[in-house]
Amino acid sequence: MIFVTVGTQLAFDRLVCAVDGWSAVHPEENVVAQVNGGSYIPHHIRTIAGLPPAEFAQYFAEARVVVAHAGMGTIISALDVGKPLVLLPRMAALGEHRNDHQVGTARHFARFSCIRVASSEAEVGALIDDLLKTEADGAGTHAAPGVSPSLLDGIRSFLDTPRRRHPGNSS
Repeated sequence: MIFVTVGTQLAFDRLVCAVDGWSAVHPEENVVAQVNGGSYIPHHIRTIAGLPPAEFAQYFAEARVVVAHAGMGTIISALDVGKPLVLLPRMAALGEHRNDHQVGTARHFARFSCIRVASSEAEVGALIDDLLKTEADGAGTHAAPGVSPSLLDGIRSFLDTPRRRHPGNSS
């Protein structure tokens, strides 16, 4: 199963459309997508608007490949369990986010063997294929060597802590 997640804050039609197109030529693969709204209506994948944390974790664990935006929560989860991950960063110029921080995040994490980064939606399908082929060839040890468990725990703790509002902080 391929699991797609767009995060909990924004829809990401460009990613969902790219995976839906890939799924059209790979009907043998079950694809489930957590979509968080959006205007694009997929024809070849199953979508779920919201997932409770336990269900999300179950889909994540069962997935052969996870396809996502370049959100830190998803990246950390993938590194934590060595899950193969295809990232398509949101782009500010396309109105998908307020800035391009996901581009830098994706670029940084592309050094891990279990993570592939698409520079456009046209690359998503080929990267899914690459990770599935790596798995089928038996070369798919998707561990993230050198990632300190304490570092992952620290980042996870930071992300789970509610943000405090400060003067001038509009988020």
